[in-house]
Parts: sequence; C-alpha cells; structure tokens
Amino acid sequence: MKVKGHGQAKVLNTAELQRLFTEGFPNPRDRALFGICLFTGCRISEALALEVSDIKGGTLTFRKSTTKGKLKTRQVAITDSLKPFLDNYQPKRRIGDAGFLFPGKQPWKHLSRYAADKLLRAGCSRIGVEGVSTHSFRRTALTQMHNAGIPLKHIQEISGHHDLGTLQAYLEVSTEQKHKAVSVIGW
Repeated sequence: MKVKGHGQAKVLNTAELQRLFTEGFPNPRDRALFGICLFTGCRISEALALEVSDIKGGTLTFRKSTTKGKLKTRQVAITDSLKPFLDNYQPKRRIGDAGFLFPGKQPWKHLSRYAADKLLRAGCSRIGVEGVSTHSFRRTALTQMHNAGIPLKHIQEISGHHDLGTLQAYLEVSTEQKHKAVSVIGW
C-alpha cells in the first residue's frame, strides 16, 4: 500500500470500488475518468490525453504518442461496465478547445495529473479509503484479469507493457492465493 507517496498503489476490492464510484466521485466526469482507468487498465496520463475522437466503434484508442513508452497504439474494447460512465459524461466544449475528453482550465490542454490526483484524494476521503493512488485502478484491473485466469500475453496487449516481467510486478498475490499454492505440495 502506498504511504505518503511510497510503496505500490493499493489494489481496490469490489466493495471499495463500488463505494468510490457511487459515493466518492460526485460527478460524471470523475466517474468517466477513473472508469476508463479501471476498465481499460490504462495509466492516468493515457486517460487524460484521450480526445473525443479516440472513442469510436466500441473501442478506446490510446495513441502511440500518448503512451509511456511511445511504442505502439493500442485499442481496448469499451465494456458494458464502462459504457454507462461514458454515456453519462459530456465534456464541456469551449472556443479554441483542442478536443480533449477531459479538458483542463485552458482549452488547449487536458486536465492535469495533479488535478486528477486531487479529485481521487477527495473521493477516497469521502468514503474513508487510504493508500489509493491514480495507479490503483491500473493495478486493480490487471490483478483482476490475472485472477480471472486471463493469459498474461492478453493482459500485456491491453496494458501496453513491453515485457512480462514488468507486468508481473503489478499483480498482487493475496495471502489466500499463497496458501492455496503451498497447499498443493506434498505426496
């Protein structure tokens, strides 16, 4: 768990996620932003850089130029769980707007990572959850996919990780999973 900016971001459980999206985030923009992070496993910077035109045909396109390694563009399906968050959010359009899905104070910029972090901290404070960072949604998504038995190669394609070793560092292993693993040892 992250404490004062140190350690790994907390992996959220189902109850914490439900409370955060129903009680913690007061408006459609916040639910859409963090819903994208959760249901696509993307980084907060990738979600913030999305343009309205990156949503097309039931997919979100994370352009190569906005990804961490700038290695390749990737597309992730908009699931039935994410769709309502996107449907309920309409970005405010202004003169000179660059077309960002999450516009910032200046029309030519998107919402900043600092502002997104502030929104998340306020949401977590409302429901009394600690140790959460913007990266918690990515870790939660990747861990949930792994726990559901999705092959690592598939998760890697969704997350955009260059190598499996880096991806595996994101995955949380519970005490129960460790117990189950050692329980199979024996004659």
